[in-house]
Amino acid sequence: IKNTALCGLGQTCPNPVLSTLRYFRHAYEAHIKDKRCPAKVCQALLVYTINPDKCTGCGACARACPAGAISGEKKAPHAIDPAKCIRCGSCLQKCKFGAVELG
Repeated sequence: IKNTALCGLGQTCPNPVLSTLRYFRHAYEAHIKDKRCPAKVCQALLVYTINPDKCTGCGACARACPAGAISGEKKAPHAIDPAKCIRCGSCLQKCKFGAVELG
């Protein structure tokens, strides 16, 4: 577009996109190819997991989850069902042990 446009607007309108591609290519590729957000702000691309080494099985995360996506026995490591998870972050905020991780 930039090289073939006949007017000044057509020649300059691609500049913002070209600049972001030049300086933030890794972020574009992470979002498009890897389906992840390096800045951890795009909710649709967030993945919440529970680290079994840190989880005490207290159930605070499961009680906080509005979608019922967290399961597990008392005093045993819990797990998050990614298909049910609505990525609200309630579990991350409620876990006192840092077992809920954002990837």
